[in-house]
Amino acid sequence: MAETENIRVWESRSPQETFSIGEELGRLAVPGQVYTLIGELGTGKTVFTQGVAAGLGIVGPVNSPTFTIMQVYEEGRLPFYHFDVYRIGDAEEMEEIGYEEYFFGEGVCLIEWADLIPELLPHDRIRITIEKDLEKGFDYRRIVMKEVK
Repeated sequence: MAETENIRVWESRSPQETFSIGEELGRLAVPGQVYTLIGELGTGKTVFTQGVAAGLGIVGPVNSPTFTIMQVYEEGRLPFYHFDVYRIGDAEEMEEIGYEEYFFGEGVCLIEWADLIPELLPHDRIRITIEKDLEKGFDYRRIVMKEVK
């Protein structure tokens, strides 16, 4: 599993910009696309995810499924499978919810805290990292997207 050189970097200075970046990716998403989303608490993962959902045409509320682990949205142009694996104890819990059906399905899958389940991730995915830099401002975010093959 080697990361390719296909890297894209955005700088966001507001939650609205972070949302818009996610929205752009949602508009470009294709069936079977898997995004892994990495970032500390409070970096804007949920805002970014809401943007992806909007780009897919989902108009209802999109919240982080921290306690339910997964949320399915089917009203957009593609099904959207939103995972938050922050509270996952082991791979067995993911197997119990049938993660493979979603990770390898025909919809778009976004996995928050994906670095906690590296052994379950598909080889082909897009890794998105969101980082803060308080020296550049409270709302500044650096968003890095890499294709992983």
